[in-house]
Amino acid sequence: MDGDQLGVMSLSNALKAAEDAGVDLIEISPNSNPPVAKIVDWGKYQYQKMKEQQKNRKHAKAAELKQMRMGLKIGSNDLEIKLRKIREFLCGGHKVKILIFFRGREMAHQELGYEMIKRIIAQLEEDAVVEQTPQMAGRNLSIVIRSK
Repeated sequence: MDGDQLGVMSLSNALKAAEDAGVDLIEISPNSNPPVAKIVDWGKYQYQKMKEQQKNRKHAKAAELKQMRMGLKIGSNDLEIKLRKIREFLCGGHKVKILIFFRGREMAHQELGYEMIKRIIAQLEEDAVVEQTPQMAGRNLSIVIRSK
């Protein structure tokens, strides 16, 4: 008796058939009436499932978290170049962490960093949505965005 044969049989008959074939009896759907079971080689079944999961993992592209660092006194042209690169990352399906770092006495004017973040968000609003609000961590102000 092979695993593709359809039919209703008692549990004892199914167990005996599986034992005679040297394979296992696996319960597929226990809640149905009558319960559905299948006669398969458990080791082979597990191996095939593992191979299928590996194949799915290989084809699944993980969205990376890209990071773009800039100083508080960045020039407008340099900022445009950084924003263009951020848009490329977003089009690639990545999340982007924008990090503004403060040097020396710039720490006394953290509000300038928050204003800069607001300007950046305003320029990227048609391409991105804010995922993590601005956060200060040491001398860095960071925000995480993702594509719409």
